[in-house]
Amino acid sequence: MLKWTLIAIAVLVALIVLTALIGALLPKSHVASRRVRFRQTPEKIWATITDFASWPSWNPAARRMERLADHNGHAVWAMVGKQGKLPMEVEESTAPRRLVTRIVGDKLPFGGSWTYEIEPSEEGCTVTITEDGEIYNPIFRFMARFVFGYTATMESFLRALDEKVAAAAPVQ
Repeated sequence: MLKWTLIAIAVLVALIVLTALIGALLPKSHVASRRVRFRQTPEKIWATITDFASWPSWNPAARRMERLADHNGHAVWAMVGKQGKLPMEVEESTAPRRLVTRIVGDKLPFGGSWTYEIEPSEEGCTVTITEDGEIYNPIFRFMARFVFGYTATMESFLRALDEKVAAAAPVQ
């Protein structure tokens, strides 16, 4: 019995080491995008996305939002979710077309920015989120690349946004 336990532990350790090694070979930086069409005006989408205080009412990743002290003269909001506190600086805000948020803070396993671009169309608008991300921990890098994917968080956000605004009146 002891022999099989030691073999199981050795295999587990080897898998962790292999995961870390592969993760270390992956680039720290990545760029990923997702795009969705909405039957809402750019102004409606903009108002929803930029109302950070209301995110917990529709975004499942946000249990609560906290307004923090400004950073470099920009507003900072911390999204508190099951993974902890994620402070985001509003780096650029051009209503109702472009919003750029950047993760701020030390000792986080990842960083980067999300750029939200809202383009009007006859039916409403198209929202594109582009993530310029960095993943510092090699095991997290492996998991993001091969398990979760770089776009999972964007896709979840866009699905939640779609559910939130679908209840609103469509473009007239």
